[in-house]
Amino acid sequence: MQDVLNFIDGRHAPAACGEWLDDVDPATGETYARVASSDARDVDRSVAAALHAFPTWSVTPVVERSKLLRRLARLIERDLEKLARAESIDSGKPLSAARTVDIPRAVQNFDFFADAVTQFSSEAHPTDEVALNYTLRQPLGPVACISPWNLPLYLLTWKIAPALAAGNCVVAKPSEVTPMSAHLLGSLAAEAGLPPGVLNIVQGLGPRAGGPLCAHSGIRAISFTGSTRVGAEIAREAATSFKKLSLEMGGKNPTLVFADADLREAIPQTVRAAFSNTGQICLCGSRILVERSVYDQVRDELVERVRALRVGDPLQADTEQGALVSRQHFDKVMGCLAVARQEGGRVLCGGGRASVTGRCAGGFFVQPTLIEGLGPSCRTNQEEIFGPVATLLPFDGAEEAVRLANSTRYGLAASLWTRDLSRAHRVGAQLHSGIVWVNCWMLRDLRTPFGGVKESGVGREGGMDALRFFTEPKNVCVKL
Repeated sequence: MQDVLNFIDGRHAPAACGEWLDDVDPATGETYARVASSDARDVDRSVAAALHAFPTWSVTPVVERSKLLRRLARLIERDLEKLARAESIDSGKPLSAARTVDIPRAVQNFDFFADAVTQFSSEAHPTDEVALNYTLRQPLGPVACISPWNLPLYLLTWKIAPALAAGNCVVAKPSEVTPMSAHLLGSLAAEAGLPPGVLNIVQGLGPRAGGPLCAHSGIRAISFTGSTRVGAEIAREAATSFKKLSLEMGGKNPTLVFADADLREAIPQTVRAAFSNTGQICLCGSRILVERSVYDQVRDELVERVRALRVGDPLQADTEQGALVSRQHFDKVMGCLAVARQEGGRVLCGGGRASVTGRCAGGFFVQPTLIEGLGPSCRTNQEEIFGPVATLLPFDGAEEAVRLANSTRYGLAASLWTRDLSRAHRVGAQLHSGIVWVNCWMLRDLRTPFGGVKESGVGREGGMDALRFFTEPKNVCVKL
């Protein structure tokens, strides 16, 4: 039984209350670690440590901050196998995915912002030869970085790296469902030489730890990724104290397949978009819209490919679909499948619990599922399921495709497949999404702004947008 601890002022520590939460391996359904169940006292200690460290860290030369972030990146790289295994056991995702995607991306996040902060420029505005205005971008102070359970280290470092690079001190709150890699990150931060208090990690439940963190008067900004419901609660809290706020929330993302698309590429990538990480990525394309003239062909090939996905022990090399993250989430997804049937959906493949033998017989596995025959306004096509479930809808022409794609309250991501470049530009501009992929999915450039519209989010992460969020612009006007 491992202990997952807080990391405060450069040291690991249990929660002040002495209480613990169970950390369950979702592939087996068994508890394998205990997590510090923090409360406002632990938050107070973390923010105090960050406030104490901030005056020195904020004036540390950019080149020195950059070196420390690179050193941390190299340590994550060194411990890649250890971190990947921890991530797989904690979240139920295939070890191969953690090894090739999640942990390398955490490395890339630190390397990228170690570079970006050294190129962070400002503006100057000469005013009719009378004055010179220039803009300073200064760190805010202690900031809160709150990350979800689906991509634990990947998304936590996506927030921590720009915040630290810009000169802020961080109090991070990982999900209590997948806390292990954040616990290990604390040790690596200390080994890398980050000064005590610069990075603090508070484990525990959202209401007991996350709520007090968002409400704390010492926190200057909140960067959150998670559900729309929790994001709304954070927004209400931040509004009363005028904290800067960045929210990346839910999605019900469309994949649009036009008849002229290269189907040899579009079909396997549509499967990848719908079922990567067992459908537990906010960017997954869970609504597959197909032009009617090729609908039958695309549907039949999708069903064949989805049926062939290998569900199994996440630690096995050939596993493509792992476990859902928790019993609670498993029950939610199974409930969504029941709703789809009640609404009249035809299950083309999957639709139930996946049977996995051996050590994973008690795990939280769901069969990859495709459903057709449901209208755009039904719950199954409106509510985020966040599991290995996708629906198919036919459309006639680009106008209907855009209408169907935009018919939810979300607007995070979309992908469209067509050989017609004019259509790609026209439809891409009409989609209500923060990011649109054309003839690809999840092709990421860390320099670009990332985030959603409508109930998918507020603000943007990535590149200079992240550095701007974690700094305060100050205009200085000098009369000549």
